[in-house]
Amino acid sequence: MNDCLFFGWNKLPKLIKNEPEKITKPIQFKFENENENEKQIKQISTGELSTIFLFKNGKAIEYLSKNDSKQNPSKIQIEENIQKVSVGSRNEAILTIEGNVFAKGEDINPENPNKFINISSLIEDTTDRIIEDIVSGFNSIYLLTSNQNAYGIGSNQFAQLGFYSRTLKKTQKPILMMKNVSKIFSGNSSECVFLLNSNQELFGSGNNDYGKFGLGESMEEEEIQKLIKIQNIPKGKIIDIQSGDYHSIMLIENENENENPKRKLYSCGFWECNGLGKNETTYEFTEIKSSLFDNDDNILDFSVGYNHTLILTSNSKLIGFGFNNLGQLGTGDTDEIKLNSFQIELPKLRFNEYISNYHISCGYQKSFLYYSPFLSNLEEDLIKLFKRKEFCDISFKTENGEIIEAHKLILKYRLNQNENQIEKLQEIISRKSIKESNQIFEMIYSNNSKINPKLYYEIKEIINLNEKIEETMKRIYLNENENENEKDFIIERKEKQYKFPKIILIMRSELYRGMFLSVTEDKSNKVTDYSELSNKSFQLFEYWIYSNQIKDEIQITQQIIDEIETGIDYFQLNQTYPNLFDLLINKFNNQNQNLN
Repeated sequence: MNDCLFFGWNKLPKLIKNEPEKITKPIQFKFENENENEKQIKQISTGELSTIFLFKNGKAIEYLSKNDSKQNPSKIQIEENIQKVSVGSRNEAILTIEGNVFAKGEDINPENPNKFINISSLIEDTTDRIIEDIVSGFNSIYLLTSNQNAYGIGSNQFAQLGFYSRTLKKTQKPILMMKNVSKIFSGNSSECVFLLNSNQELFGSGNNDYGKFGLGESMEEEEIQKLIKIQNIPKGKIIDIQSGDYHSIMLIENENENENPKRKLYSCGFWECNGLGKNETTYEFTEIKSSLFDNDDNILDFSVGYNHTLILTSNSKLIGFGFNNLGQLGTGDTDEIKLNSFQIELPKLRFNEYISNYHISCGYQKSFLYYSPFLSNLEEDLIKLFKRKEFCDISFKTENGEIIEAHKLILKYRLNQNENQIEKLQEIISRKSIKESNQIFEMIYSNNSKINPKLYYEIKEIINLNEKIEETMKRIYLNENENENEKDFIIERKEKQYKFPKIILIMRSELYRGMFLSVTEDKSNKVTDYSELSNKSFQLFEYWIYSNQIKDEIQITQQIIDEIETGIDYFQLNQTYPNLFDLLINKFNNQNQNLN
């Protein structure tokens, strides 16, 4: 069962059944359709009128916020796999793996506000229609393209599309807001937008009620009518900014390069009725301090609702403040305002030891805490591994003499089978900036041209254009002798040793991910002794570790199923997708049907 908690205004009677309208303590729930319950949650996004659950298999379900107990949930019928959803107060947006965006809402499609339409296809520049990210505001939706251009669509009542216009209060076509954008920030109840450029400069436009932009006490205009640069922001890397109706909160990570960077939260806005975290109106972003934050604690996640805030820390604390009139802070009561931060009491969670896998989603007077672990999607895994310097073993020099590092094992199999390809890659990198070089390596690792189509054109001759990542991993497995030097970890069972590359184990196993990425543990020559699997079961296990597939020639028996089930628990593979145990059961059943 998925770990998913809810508290607040229960306008989801078909989902949160047999519960009062005001749910004041966190309660666990499951989906009405047991088949859906077998799918693992990837993301929850919630607003005033709807909530969308996105599952790891790329499908999504929408629940409308109504008090009608007969209201049924609706599967979202998008043919492409969905990678992200973003729900505003009165609109919804869906980003597919192919880079298309489908959206609906009264300011997106007034003639049929309940119908999804492809808004990315409406961008006038046909070369700029591959979307990398989406963010929803109150009545607006923002798109970030692969060319790092930011577009807005929907309401422009408060200049939240980057400019003031008496005649253009809303638009059904995406409007170019700014170029050279690396991130877009808003909030599901917000009528303002923040844009971060590649130089870490922050710009904002829109509703400035009570100083939500942190521009200082002298900037009291209700509207910021054009994109302006926001000065005096805290030092560090901006990770996220979320705005509610009266306040904004910014997450900053320090710039020291270490394995556990420290994250801090800063807030600005009106203090009396929101989740500001302090007892005074603040016109500039100032740090949120609380006795509940321990010295060794770090911010894992936070979420801003209409007028409340929740924070999840590395010491397994869920901390809240702000409005609580409908129980949206999970305190067990409906006291209207909680100005001081407090810790929310949680029921025992199934995967409590992996608190970093939990996420928060706050909406209009309701809150979710849900478990969404890092799952094995090799294309995503490889890009994340590319950014881990401790596993890199080959260096390249950019045009400015900056060094960028990569994994020789991955490059060896992602490039064409020719010894000169690494030299050609070095030649290309030597003419590029560090930013472009990073994008080139991310495209090589994932074979994903959407990251930067122009750069992809330059490197496409040296990479395997048609080979999937899974096939690459299988070739690493099959060329056992050739790759002996890259196998730097041993799993020992009975009297035989099996060697694996660490990076492969990190991508597949929570056990080894925790072991190798630990700050304190010696990771150099560790050997795991595991002898519970028979030879056939271990062969099956080994092949799956590399390929995410079941070896065809192995006949599945009940003994193998029982052994693999034990191995899944030991190596903590149960959160991978597709699920190994489900694949085994399906193959076992198919074998029996064929025999009959």
